[in-house]
Amino acid sequence: MVELQIRTTQNVNINFNAASVGERMLAYGIDWIIKIAYVIVVYQLIFNLFKINELIEGMDNWSRIAVYVMFYLPVIVYTLIFETLLDGQTPGKRIMKIKVVKIDGYQASFADFMIRWFFRIIDLNMMSGVVALIAIITSSKNQRLGDMTAGTSVITLKNNVNISHTILENLHNDYRPTYPNVIKLSDNDARIIKDTFTTAKASKDYQTLIKLRKKLVEVVDIKEIKQKTDIEFIDVILKDYNYYTQSM
Repeated sequence: MVELQIRTTQNVNINFNAASVGERMLAYGIDWIIKIAYVIVVYQLIFNLFKINELIEGMDNWSRIAVYVMFYLPVIVYTLIFETLLDGQTPGKRIMKIKVVKIDGYQASFADFMIRWFFRIIDLNMMSGVVALIAIITSSKNQRLGDMTAGTSVITLKNNVNISHTILENLHNDYRPTYPNVIKLSDNDARIIKDTFTTAKASKDYQTLIKLRKKLVEVVDIKEIKQKTDIEFIDVILKDYNYYTQSM
């Protein structure tokens, strides 16, 4: 499975798994079933029940085409509308728990979804989707041509990364920091500290916790430790770092 590393707007790298070809094909199939159901319902209700065909018989060819396009327009813009409204998901993608994201960490915009939708003409409609299949398989980020152009990719949400996998910490609104000098640390420092801290705490490796505490006191230039234990101290350091960096 292809892993994508996305840098968020807070300069935090988060790893996601790219959606597999099978997941994307199943989502595509589900969406097509919904489209076909819509076409059948519209045809039966509008054209048969309300006898629209009889009304447009006297129209010229262009007028008839315009009527058909009007009724079937939701099918044409189905992907564009749903991905815009559902934050990168269509009903098929939502069922399969996959979504479209920007690989630069920013929120995908309407323009990005528009580019992906436009390139469906090449990706999915030409050669029955072979172009898209080849692009996804050969791309290092499982991207079809529309994704490459829009700077997006499709990720799976089945193993969604939570806050414990990043340097981010849950902070209450009334949180008050203790050590302002933590701003001397970099994001990479904080990430290494958290990884080491999490591993040592889980394995009860107190020697590593002691070494980590001593190193932090030295680097951050802390004159007085106000916590009773190394675990409490390191936890506060991480929370303080998040407090100051998120406020910048």
